[in-house]
Amino acid sequence: MTVDREQVLRAAAALLSRKGSATMDEVARAAGIGRATLHRHFAGRDALVRALEEYGLHELETALDAARPDEGGAADALRRLIDESERCAPLLAFLITENQLFEGEVVHEGWDRAERRILALVQRGQDEGAFRIDLTAVWITEALFGLISSGAWAVQSGRIAANDYSFVIAELLLGGAIRRSMEK
Repeated sequence: MTVDREQVLRAAAALLSRKGSATMDEVARAAGIGRATLHRHFAGRDALVRALEEYGLHELETALDAARPDEGGAADALRRLIDESERCAPLLAFLITENQLFEGEVVHEGWDRAERRILALVQRGQDEGAFRIDLTAVWITEALFGLISSGAWAVQSGRIAANDYSFVIAELLLGGAIRRSMEK
């Protein structure tokens, strides 16, 4: 039987984004394969998490590409990015909580690459006068990652409707990031 590695990663991502403490046995069951088959592809949980990181970063890059962050106004581009992030948000939420990915001296370059692209979008919004300049672009970028994670968890737990994901994130982020007149 041929095992589709991407299908296994999708199943693992779906399970682990709902239940971060799932065992390798549970991951194998979710993927419809045996534990031994899972171990032939991923030597252990660390290897699986690293493969999920690669997969998640690819999905994030795909979302960034689809959002076309260099086109149109920065606020509209940020809304497109939030829309496009929905598909990979649960996996990103799981990965962000995996300390092993951020410990040590070497962090996957894909995190830096994605962060640079988002940071450039936020800085463009500040340069356009659309976003507040009293909040750093780094902070707005970090807030976006946090809100994407929170949005994913809220949808998965049924606290917000999936249809509201983009709206609640964009409204909260942009409501706090859009530059307001200094006049009263």
